[in-house]
Amino acid sequence: MIHILQKIKEKKRSKALQAIVQYFGIGFIMGASDVVPGVSGGTMAFIFGIYEKLIDSIKVVSGKALKLVLQGKIKDAFQVIPFSFLIPLVSGLGLAVIMLSSVITYLLATYPVFLWSFFFGLVVASIVLVSKRVSRWSVKEVGAALLAAAAAFVIVGAVPTETAATPLAFLVSGAVAICAMILPGVSGSFLLIILGKYEQILTAVHNKDVITLGIFMIGAVIGLALFSRLLSWMFEHHENFIISVLTGFMVGSLRKIWPWKETLSSMIDSHGELVPVVQKNVMPAAFDTNFIVAAGLFIVALALVIFIERSSRTKPSTL
Repeated sequence: MIHILQKIKEKKRSKALQAIVQYFGIGFIMGASDVVPGVSGGTMAFIFGIYEKLIDSIKVVSGKALKLVLQGKIKDAFQVIPFSFLIPLVSGLGLAVIMLSSVITYLLATYPVFLWSFFFGLVVASIVLVSKRVSRWSVKEVGAALLAAAAAFVIVGAVPTETAATPLAFLVSGAVAICAMILPGVSGSFLLIILGKYEQILTAVHNKDVITLGIFMIGAVIGLALFSRLLSWMFEHHENFIISVLTGFMVGSLRKIWPWKETLSSMIDSHGELVPVVQKNVMPAAFDTNFIVAAGLFIVALALVIFIERSSRTKPSTL
């Protein structure tokens, strides 16, 4: 009997370790995606089937756990937070941002068509798989998807504006950016560029402007708390509708990640480098070697998503 119990315990420990590794890996891929302007880590969370779990976890942290902390019940707060999910996920995400920022920036500058082709393939395959989660495509779902696609199409093609560096502007920017980061198909960093706050936030980080960064973070916390509740409620009561909306967002975002572009205007970033701001999509000039490589990377991305989706049918065990 003791031997059987030991085997059960070892099996549970093995599953727990497997789940930690899986969540860390998913977080790493999400972080790598967030580094690329126009690509959302939320899209990757959707691909791996952890999107709803992520939203629910954020809801718990920003709601029940925060309430317990404010009541002085720190121990109780720690017990309700899903650390076994969030710690490996956030650790992987953070490590990816630290390790891959310079690598992906280099690839974007040196091999943009190849990198965008790969991400384009990831999102196209994701759209097909996510859309299958809608059990019935009624007029309401189709209309919601079309409106969401149109909204995302307009947003990712918007021209950056200059906005005043006021506390209210930073507060709103923080809320908007964090909401975008958890939406599939919409990049938080790109929306900051559109709002004219990207360089201002980077400058605040460089100058260690605690007040500006604090206001921005307060906005992010407020936005995350409210938006996670809305998404969680939508998944619980209107799952088909919200999935159709998220599918539409991903369709609209394809405008931003189309591999072949022509730069219309640029700007100097905080590192003194020239980066494109306004671009238009163009067709590939010819079926040359670059096109063949790009097409190959597109196909590899499609195959990768299919493989991930089939592998994720055996979901990580709950710790």
